[in-house]
Amino acid sequence: MKELLAKFQQLSEREKVLVIVAGIFVVVFFFYFVVWAPMNDALATQRKNIQTKQTDLVWIKQNANRAVQLRAGSGASASFSGSLPQAVNQTASRVNIAISRMQPQGEELKVWVDQAPFNDVLSWLQSLEARGIRIINVDLAEADSPGMVKVRSLQLGKS
Repeated sequence: MKELLAKFQQLSEREKVLVIVAGIFVVVFFFYFVVWAPMNDALATQRKNIQTKQTDLVWIKQNANRAVQLRAGSGASASFSGSLPQAVNQTASRVNIAISRMQPQGEELKVWVDQAPFNDVLSWLQSLEARGIRIINVDLAEADSPGMVKVRSLQLGKS
């Protein structure tokens, strides 16, 4: 470090000013490209994510009331007697839902759907309840497209 300071002291006044100005530019560019630009890009990305999440929240709030109404409107239904897989396939085909997998578990049935419109899934669940099929557990996840959901796990049983 002393050697650099000694070389700096040997420079003429004009060269010293030039070195100082160049050093300031290097520090400013370093700060911009290493600190400011990445932080600014991350902030823009987070703002975009917030906007997307807010749009999703509005959509979910609009459709949550419909889900509650469908659940309340189903009321007490007759008990189901018949083939659970067959009834599930029939009701799913009526609302154009493609079932990816079904797994019987005694008197219960587990169902998975890769991707389906949220409103169609609600209609499907309502038609299952209207037939007397009990919905034990539902695990839904947001799909890649707006308005689409994945049924990660739907556990059904006979009433």
